[in-house]
Amino acid sequence: MSALLESIYQVALEAGQAIMDCYHSNVRVEEKADKSPVTEADLAANAVIVRHLLQLTPDIPILSEESAHTEWRDRQHWQSFWLVDPLDGTKEFLRKNGEFTVNIALIKEGRPVLAVVHAPALGKTWLGDGNKAWLQTKAGREPIRVREVTVPTVVGSRSHPSPDMADFLNKLGQHKMTEVGSSLKFCLVAEGRAQFYPRLGPTMMWDTAAGQCIAESAGASVTLFNQEPLQYHREELLNPSFLVSCK
Repeated sequence: MSALLESIYQVALEAGQAIMDCYHSNVRVEEKADKSPVTEADLAANAVIVRHLLQLTPDIPILSEESAHTEWRDRQHWQSFWLVDPLDGTKEFLRKNGEFTVNIALIKEGRPVLAVVHAPALGKTWLGDGNKAWLQTKAGREPIRVREVTVPTVVGSRSHPSPDMADFLNKLGQHKMTEVGSSLKFCLVAEGRAQFYPRLGPTMMWDTAAGQCIAESAGASVTLFNQEPLQYHREELLNPSFLVSCK
């Protein structure tokens, strides 16, 4: 595994610790312009990540949910950039159910090519380099791979249910259903614990890039419903609907 990926893993661990330092306290919550919540944990993790990325790769720009967003007139010229969600699943963090993550992805020519997804409350980290994916726990690090089964498991959002999900499930046929927060849905497909993750509600670029890299590194496909790839060289920060599949 590359030295850069290992360095990003360490950055994610430090950001996760910053989040956990706030986890059991009375966290101050503010509302952003889009009505989504932001906490001191989001901002503390963001500060850790941005500081380290600037030191590690000073020539690679950063697009983070919790930093000022560079305009498209400048972003359109980026060949590579870091795409960061310092605390994905803020609602899960506030509910204290552990289903939140640190997402850090390196984007090259619109595609995520290296990523770490860290779930500090669960003690799990997923890493991907575009070709292989791993799960890191206290027991060690092991490679992970997608898995096809006769009765597939579909994973959906705990906090953002979609009325279009019922139609997808009817077309799929026999299946099992599970719900989980944040980018953990990508990771369940990557591990082979789920086979499909249809996202039919809104997500932002930083919500998906790291999870997409983990899933694709483990052999999954991540596409729009017209079969085009979900890519990140675009002006619009809001993602279209997409499907993560083990096939």
